[in-house]
Amino acid sequence: MTKKLHILFLCGWYPSKILPTNGDFIERHANAVSLLHKVTVIHIITDENSTKKIEISSKKLNGIDTHIAYLKKVKNPFYKAYLFLKAYKLLLAKVNYFDLIHLNEVFPFGLFCLYSKFLKKKKYIISEHSTGYHSPQSKNISFFRILASRIITKNARFICPVTNNLQDSMQLLGLKSNYKRVPNVVDTNLFYPKENTNSVFKIIHISNMNNEHKNIEGILRVVSQIEKEIDNFQFKIIGENSDKYLSYAKKININLEKTLFINQISHKEVAKNLQESDLFLLFSNYENLPCVILESFSCGVPVITTNVGGISEFFPEDFGFLINIKDENAMLENVLKVYKNFKIDKNKMHAYVKREFSENSIAQQFTKLYTSTLNTNSTEIN
Repeated sequence: MTKKLHILFLCGWYPSKILPTNGDFIERHANAVSLLHKVTVIHIITDENSTKKIEISSKKLNGIDTHIAYLKKVKNPFYKAYLFLKAYKLLLAKVNYFDLIHLNEVFPFGLFCLYSKFLKKKKYIISEHSTGYHSPQSKNISFFRILASRIITKNARFICPVTNNLQDSMQLLGLKSNYKRVPNVVDTNLFYPKENTNSVFKIIHISNMNNEHKNIEGILRVVSQIEKEIDNFQFKIIGENSDKYLSYAKKININLEKTLFINQISHKEVAKNLQESDLFLLFSNYENLPCVILESFSCGVPVITTNVGGISEFFPEDFGFLINIKDENAMLENVLKVYKNFKIDKNKMHAYVKREFSENSIAQQFTKLYTSTLNTNSTEIN
C-alpha cells in the first residue's frame, strides 16, 4: 500500500475571490491528488481593493486546507517582492509538517521553492500549463525570468508539463530537468455520456472568450455560414463576458434566436451543457491541452478543433477532426460532416478519458513522481 504523504501545492494560479476560475485546472489536480494523499494549498495574489498589506484567508475546500494571502497593491517592485516573501512565510507557518512541494507555474513562485529547498530542505516537483512558453509568446519573456526559471527547473526533481509539445518549448528556452508529462484531469463522475434525443443539432463552444487566443470572431463567422446550410441547429457560446461579442454577431447578421450567448457558469452546468450537445467547437490560435476538449470526450461529444499545441497528443481520430488555425472553410466542412453522418461511440470516448485523465489515473501518476522525489537516488519512472 502506498504511503500517504502530505503534499504542499504552491500555486501561482488558483481560484480566489479575485479570480474565481483562475487556475481551476490546478484545483482539479489538487482534488485528484487528495484522493491518495493529504493536500494543502497555498496561493498569493494581489488585491487592488485591499487596504491591508497582507490579508490571509484559510478555508477547507473539498477536504483540502486552502490558505490564500491577499496583498495590497504596491508600485515598488522590491517592496512587492518583500510582501510576497513575507506572505509565503506566514502561509508556511500555518502548515504542519509536509513531505514535498508541488509547484504549479515555474515563475515567480518557483523562487519560493528555492528558498524552501535550500533553507528548509524541502524537495519539489513542478506542474506547468502555461501557453506563454510557446513561440511567438515566448519572445515576451524577460531575460531575468528565463535566467531565474533555469535555476528553478534545474533544482526541481521533475517537471510535469501537460503535453510533450509544452516540454519541447520549455527545453528550447534552456529549462532543463527530468521531464514527465502529466496531463490535465477530468472528473469522470461529473462528465459522462447521456443519450439525447435532440430535435435540433446542438453545437457548443466554451472558453475564456479571449479573441486573440480562442478566435471567437472566427467561430462566429463559421456559425453565420452554418445557418445557410443547416436549418435546425442551435449554437451556445459560453464563457465570462461572452455577450461582449453580441455586437459582432449582429454585424455579421447572425440569427440570435439560434445563437445563445451565456456568461460564466458552474463546472456542473458545463457538464450538463456538454451532455446535451452534439458537437464541440474550438478554434484556438494556440493551446496546450484544453480541459474542455477532454471533458467533451468524456461526455461522448465529438470535437472539431485546431491542431495546435499538444492537442493532437490526446486526440483519437474517431473522436472528431483536427484542422489548421484560421481555416474557416475546414471548420464549416467538418461541422457538416458531423451533422450528416459521423458515427461516434460515446462509451468508448468516456472509457478513454477515464483511463487516461480520471482523478484516480492522475493521482497515481503523481504518486509515482512523489515517491521517486523522496528517494534521492532515483529519477527514473516506469
